[in-house]
Amino acid sequence: MSGPVIREAGDAALLLELDPVIAPEVNARAVAAATALRQEAPPGVRDVVPTYRTVAVYFDPLRVDVDGLRRALERAAQAPPASTESRTIEVPTVYGGAAGPDLDALATTAGLSAAEVVECHTGTTYRVYMLGFLPGFAYLGTVDPRIAAPRLASPRLAVPAGSVGIAGRQTGIYPRLSPGGWRIVGRTALTLFDPARTPAALLRPGDHVRFVPVPAASTEPDPQVDDRQPPVPALAPAARGVTVLSAGLLTTVQDEGRWGHQASGVPVAGALDRVSARVANALVGNPRGTPMLEATLVGPELRIDCAARVAVAGGDLDARLDGRPLPPHAPSTCRAGSVLRFGARRAGARTYIAFDGGLALPRILGSASTHVLSGLGGLGGRALQTGDRLPLGPEQGAPGTPRVEIVSPARPGGARLRVLPGPQDDCFPEAAFELLERTRFTIAPQSDRMGYRLVGGRLPREDGREMVSDATVPGALQVPPSGEPILLMCDRQTTGGYPQMVTVISADLPVAGQLAPGDWVEFERCTRAEALAALIAQESRLLALE
Repeated sequence: MSGPVIREAGDAALLLELDPVIAPEVNARAVAAATALRQEAPPGVRDVVPTYRTVAVYFDPLRVDVDGLRRALERAAQAPPASTESRTIEVPTVYGGAAGPDLDALATTAGLSAAEVVECHTGTTYRVYMLGFLPGFAYLGTVDPRIAAPRLASPRLAVPAGSVGIAGRQTGIYPRLSPGGWRIVGRTALTLFDPARTPAALLRPGDHVRFVPVPAASTEPDPQVDDRQPPVPALAPAARGVTVLSAGLLTTVQDEGRWGHQASGVPVAGALDRVSARVANALVGNPRGTPMLEATLVGPELRIDCAARVAVAGGDLDARLDGRPLPPHAPSTCRAGSVLRFGARRAGARTYIAFDGGLALPRILGSASTHVLSGLGGLGGRALQTGDRLPLGPEQGAPGTPRVEIVSPARPGGARLRVLPGPQDDCFPEAAFELLERTRFTIAPQSDRMGYRLVGGRLPREDGREMVSDATVPGALQVPPSGEPILLMCDRQTTGGYPQMVTVISADLPVAGQLAPGDWVEFERCTRAEALAALIAQESRLLALE
């Protein structure tokens, strides 16, 4: 086996690479290294995530000595795999019929009967290599080569929770209703992910799984199992709150994100423009990280049902309070019954709406941030809807920050973003980096909080270089075989199979968060020292407000 390699993944993550193969012994080393690093991780480390053959470490660059973290990661890489027996979880599964719509076709392609496919699938004990794609989704291997099957040419729009699928020589279980392209051969009633449970994910890297065939009635979910979020607190008549008169295009509850759970496949989410989110909270006297609203392109219409302070920051969506312009980056006091409306987009894509006391919503795995695909956070894991009522916390005594003169990350039309190479920059020739820096890309309509699809140029990859699915990084530029890059954002999946060429520096991520479909974006390389200096300057301005 080759020695470990540590790569930089932007200015806020490191990647420990082991042998570039999918093998139990390599994965065991990755799991052991992740466990060892968690035990000695310095303050400021946000997440430690083992994958097939790497360990990703996410950290706050303002709090962590990167060179010291490298040394800790080097020590962790020498940790021996656990000598104790791992857990083996049995998964009762109904095969075929409505539970397994692809079983018969897979059997025909394989030249086997459906019963023989089931025998092959249940006759293997699978290793949990990593979790990703969705919270609780475990990548299991290795499938008997006789029943290995490619993904569907056209993914299904809705795969039921508990569906057991095959993709190549991997198998896995969909934890919730979601799109998916794996070949579905069966279904289980097990709850793979429950945010109210500790740990939330049923499976973890290093576990083993056995599928056990059971009769069809066994696919009925256990009525005693409740994997829903805690209910949103009901508003008493006299309680502080806000009523949604119109929801806008996409208005969600966000805070600083759900760090610490990516190893279970849980995306971070959080405000795309963390600078504006912090400014809005400071203006009304809230601590940083207090839950607020993020409105995208078309703002909501909100009735504030109590006396309160309100502030908006970030994108200029023509905010008006009771018909009068609401100045950005300044707190305003409103009476009970005041109405906040928004008009046309003037600059930026997202505005942040903060109320004194914040949104008093349940914290799911430590955060109120909404991640719609996972159904986590906010109001039942979804965007706001007309008629929703949002509870506010107690009125804040502090008056908050007066109007501040701060350069908003919102830019009209587009932005130039600074990047650092990696983590998979060795998958690209130098010509790709030169092309990257001289190309003006446009953000395609098929873009969202997960990622921006960029058109206008195709970045070449090294011939014959493929990669094993790996951890993804906020701000990474992922390049699929088409060469048209995807800029990964806060709602990104925690793992992916395309190489990440460069990563936007932390100081420029808020700028990226204010871009919208149709905007242009350019990239320029910088150094780690320049990235840190930009972040320190940005943090100094923010601390002066708080």
